[in-house]
Amino acid sequence: MQFRRRLLRWFDREKRNLPWRGTRDPYLILVSEIMLQQTRVAAVVERYRKFIAQFPTVGRLARAREQSVLAAWSGLGYYRRARSLHAAARHIRSASAFPRSAADLTQLPGIGRYTAAAVASIAFSEPVAVVDGNVKRVLERLIGSQHKITRQPVLGEEQFWRVAGRLLDRRRPGDFNQAMMELGALVCLPARPLCQNCPVASLCASRGPAAKSRQQPRRKAVLTYVLLRKDGRVLLQQRPQDSQLMPGMWELPALSGTTSNGQLMMTLRHSITNTDYVVRVFSVPSHDETGRWVRLDSLERIALTGLTRKILKRLGTSN
Repeated sequence: MQFRRRLLRWFDREKRNLPWRGTRDPYLILVSEIMLQQTRVAAVVERYRKFIAQFPTVGRLARAREQSVLAAWSGLGYYRRARSLHAAARHIRSASAFPRSAADLTQLPGIGRYTAAAVASIAFSEPVAVVDGNVKRVLERLIGSQHKITRQPVLGEEQFWRVAGRLLDRRRPGDFNQAMMELGALVCLPARPLCQNCPVASLCASRGPAAKSRQQPRRKAVLTYVLLRKDGRVLLQQRPQDSQLMPGMWELPALSGTTSNGQLMMTLRHSITNTDYVVRVFSVPSHDETGRWVRLDSLERIALTGLTRKILKRLGTSN
């Protein structure tokens, strides 16, 4: 099929040099795929290298404490992914074997259809297609599967998977799947597709930008924290284990009530899911010291929230 030949030729020539490319180790591929969920490649590359340096094998990850795993994940967000990856590693160690098929991989904690297919096709050459947001966009434009008036997708979820499966190059399923995702990430962009750079443009049913979808307005909120330091230590408090957001992670103490007796140390902006925060950090003469005093030189081993790590780094108290 001409589409497969053109796409794979382009991928062989233009693919990005990423640290998880070129390996068939299913553990390394699994880590990369979970890190890349809802996270930009640029934000993952260095964190992936550090994570793999700390946990080079599935066995090492399985033996690690959850707090150590969360500390290594700190800053990537969506910490449920880290917990699921840790649980999956323990499951694999107890089974004494890494699942080799997409069907078996979906039995691991937190591993869905897309991740299972990606790992199985790249690591084990199983001829299964993947469908993520990038692949959907490529398929929609390729076969013109948008309503002419509403510009909304006509294909349903299962239809996307069937179409992707029909297009799949069964001799090189891992490369084909990565090529489809790479095409969506680099060329077939949401608002401004680079059709002039597309290797399959002449086979595409609908070129040019798609109509912008209506997005929900983002929420606005303010967060206020206090920074307490003494003897080379900083005071941290742990979020409740039953918290819906980042349970068990460590953060600076929240500052409630008046801040008239405090000194504003910094203001920054931070976004979590669909909320944009204005964050203010104060130094105060006295405050409740409930929590844990942590040495500044050991902060890298603590499961800090991404926001707390950002604050401490900007204040020069964390590397």
